[in-house]
Amino acid sequence: MNAFRITLIVILLSIATTAMAAPAGENSIKQLLVVTQAQKLADNMQTQINLQMNNIIQQALKGKAPNAKQQKAISNMKNKVTTFMQKEFAWEKLGKMYIRLYKESFTEEEVTGMLSFYKTTAGKAVINKMPVLMQKSMQEIQSMISESIPQMQKIESNFAAEMKSASN
Repeated sequence: MNAFRITLIVILLSIATTAMAAPAGENSIKQLLVVTQAQKLADNMQTQINLQMNNIIQQALKGKAPNAKQQKAISNMKNKVTTFMQKEFAWEKLGKMYIRLYKESFTEEEVTGMLSFYKTTAGKAVINKMPVLMQKSMQEIQSMISESIPQMQKIESNFAAEMKSASN
């Protein structure tokens, strides 16, 4: 029984300690965002969106060259999407969001620990290599999605047929 009480007290103390830990401060979060080059990553997001848009357009065209009117429509759409994305995902908005989310998610001690790590050689390698890793991952996932489209269309078609027969 004593072992149970001691274990319970240790658990309660660890919960209380975690609950009382100081939330991350805005200054340390801003430092972390600078060290991890978060703004650069956010800016690169536009490039990734453009690449994805181009891939989607190429898939929709199925290898055919667009005529002049189609090309104009494609250019207009890409310009609108680019303008919208630049406005909606501007660093001024994203930075504020990151600060809020980091404050909600991490303690000051955790942010300080991350800052220490990202200043090391290994941390710098993570910062520099992670965008390439994520880009490669997204390319492979997009390929997987493209390969699964026929199967998804078949499921959708079967569902539509089933719903039609069920309503008769």
